[in-house]
Amino acid sequence: MATASFNMQSVFAAPSGVLKSSRNIRNTNQLLFKRNAPVGVRCMAQGDPIKEDPSVPSTSTSATPPQMPPSPPPPVSKPKVSTKFGDLLAFSGPAPERINGRLAMVGFVAAIAVELSKGENVFAQISNGGVGWFLGTTALLTLASMVPLFKGIRAESKSKGFMTSDAELWNGRFAMIGLVALAFTEYVTGGTLV
Repeated sequence: MATASFNMQSVFAAPSGVLKSSRNIRNTNQLLFKRNAPVGVRCMAQGDPIKEDPSVPSTSTSATPPQMPPSPPPPVSKPKVSTKFGDLLAFSGPAPERINGRLAMVGFVAAIAVELSKGENVFAQISNGGVGWFLGTTALLTLASMVPLFKGIRAESKSKGFMTSDAELWNGRFAMIGLVALAFTEYVTGGTLV
């Protein structure tokens, strides 16, 4: 080490003519300033397994420290379910789309059933006493849909198998589209669809 330090000092302090003639300094320069020397830098996160690259020579002679087992993740807690009336009926709340979907499913099936039995279109059904049935069904389904929500029970927690809450949402969406399409088609054609 002392020789290398002395040679380094002499490299910087010696005139250029003396530097070329000194064999000892040249050998030291070749050792210290060797280009493309294999140098490896390794960065590891805590808990990651060590993966050795066989193409890079290892420069450390000490043993790697033992790996600590990863700590278990904290338990996942269920989000708090709000039972406030305003939160349940908010635009992004759980009630509006589900209630409207249920009403549309009942309304679409009822409209088709009355068309088949009496031959009346949707507008004739509404004007011939359908408003009372609509308001009664709306009140009943809204109340029946809100009771579990006020208790903190969501449809997603009770859905398993074939009849899932997602299937109910999609059926409700299709029924809403179908009811509007039925009314629009009957308005344009001026008669019943079926």
